[in-house]
Amino acid sequence: MSEDKQDPGTGTSGPQPEEIRFFGTTWVDHSAYYGPRRAGLAAGALLVAVAGAFVLRFAYQGLQVAAVGGIVNTLVILMFAICSAIAFTKTWEGFGRRPADPAREDSLKSLKAIGFIGVLLAYALRCLLEAPGEKLRRAEYETARARFEKRRGARTGNPAARTGNPAARKKPKRP
Repeated sequence: MSEDKQDPGTGTSGPQPEEIRFFGTTWVDHSAYYGPRRAGLAAGALLVAVAGAFVLRFAYQGLQVAAVGGIVNTLVILMFAICSAIAFTKTWEGFGRRPADPAREDSLKSLKAIGFIGVLLAYALRCLLEAPGEKLRRAEYETARARFEKRRGARTGNPAARTGNPAARKKPKRP
């Protein structure tokens, strides 16, 4: 979230909303085909997840043709299932809060790559509810706007009137 920038389009100052991938800042007022874009992204993510599942199925069939053994087949299935479940959970949680430890999130990239089906399913389900990350960014944006308005409101008017000192409010008499 950028704090206290001048918006070139409207000339207003204050915090500007953070952009969300594929949505820009349309999540603020739900403009520019926001609803159809969410539906399209949800359908697209589901379609890519199904295509990924077919690719994994072909890879599994390749293991069966190679006759590597039952334990290897079981381990491969467990690996993809567990990685997909963890990736789904971490991706879903990431839509609601900022990561406390960015280094840990970076270390999960390979796990999320293996469990890409979980990531895609989380993204698709979130698109059905809102733009992914919208709730988090909206809360941050509204907090920043409230702080900005409070600071801006405190700077207007007579500063002596806010001190609570009646002597400070009186105009000095001219001799």
